[in-house]
Amino acid sequence: MATTATDLTDETPVVIVGAGQGGVQAAASLREGGFGGPITVVDGEPGLPYQRPPLSKAFLTGDGNRNLVDLRAEAFFDENVISLRSGQWVREIDRVASKVVLDSGEHLDYAHLILATGASPRILPVAGASQEGVVVLRTLSDASALRVVLPTQGLRIVIVGGGFIGLEVAAVAAKIGHQVTIVETLPRLMARAVSPELAGYVADVHRSHGTEILLGRRVVALPGKSGRVRAVELDDGTRIEADLVLVGIGAVPNTSLAEQADLEVANGIVVDDQLRTTDPAISAIGDCASFPSTHAACQARLESVQNAVDQARHVATRLLTGSTEPYRSVPWFWTTQFDLRLQMVGIPQDNDERIIHGDPSTGRFSVLRFHNGCLNTVESVNRPQDHVGGRKLLSANLNPTVEQLRQTEFKFDPRLYA
Repeated sequence: MATTATDLTDETPVVIVGAGQGGVQAAASLREGGFGGPITVVDGEPGLPYQRPPLSKAFLTGDGNRNLVDLRAEAFFDENVISLRSGQWVREIDRVASKVVLDSGEHLDYAHLILATGASPRILPVAGASQEGVVVLRTLSDASALRVVLPTQGLRIVIVGGGFIGLEVAAVAAKIGHQVTIVETLPRLMARAVSPELAGYVADVHRSHGTEILLGRRVVALPGKSGRVRAVELDDGTRIEADLVLVGIGAVPNTSLAEQADLEVANGIVVDDQLRTTDPAISAIGDCASFPSTHAACQARLESVQNAVDQARHVATRLLTGSTEPYRSVPWFWTTQFDLRLQMVGIPQDNDERIIHGDPSTGRFSVLRFHNGCLNTVESVNRPQDHVGGRKLLSANLNPTVEQLRQTEFKFDPRLYA
């Protein structure tokens, strides 16, 4: 039976699986909205919930203080009467009995269940990938181990994958003084996320800091000695000596619980436009959820803090008020590399028309992308005003044409296009 707003009382429990940005926000939004029933957040990692974005940036070079990454202080959970069950894994979902079963055998009842299970790093499927010195960066434990290694001077570091995390770590390592090589299978960096113009600019910045970038190349083996990686072998026979190999080739959604519970799964836990799974008493949010995006015009799975937080708020509002509004939040992303702050809003298409706004030689410019003649994405380098303006336009469902923006000298004021 579906859970509606009237089903939620001060006695009905909500269980949230996953204590990342989405899971913690869902609990907070329910309390902020006046829900007085039991809330339990279950997560397999020990300790307090934490933010992931700083793990590939400030945390790697900071003092290691947990305050850099903590999502909420322990007092938050106590004051809001939210039961945080850290270091405990959910073994299965019993949909008939409306219970989740923990590894310990304990059962937790739910009136509504929110799956915020996140994603896990994609494994590099080559010989030698399990050796010492081959690492990924997803968890606080991963980052803590990496920050112990990075102070060692003169390391030869190979980054496999030219996405956000790999580039952020490459920037940190290059600034420390390590010899850094990036290997990317596709013909440009961040190929699935940004325009060729922005990708080329970022590549040039990394090269200017001494990083070697190899595009269109594939890793075929990680030769080692005595259980430790020593090199990276590419498909053209090139061998790159390596002391450390960071694999950043994307992530796969954590869907095993949903599959076990016979919920629909296809590149994520499939949800409708209100973020409900095929069982209306179960919602899915964040990196693990595949939802019908009005901005992508297709089913999409987005890995971003904004998406996880906004989806958490949307589910909380639905449960508290019975709202039937679909999830429509405009997606936005950001990354920092060296002195670059890159901000993106919208979801681009492969055949977009693109216009440069500003002067790349100054280190401050934006790439405006148009699909079928209308603005759909703004990519900004050190131009936060363009990013904020783009968010306002797209959030108001205003998609000015190329000519309209030219007539206003590329002003991002929604009042000009309403």
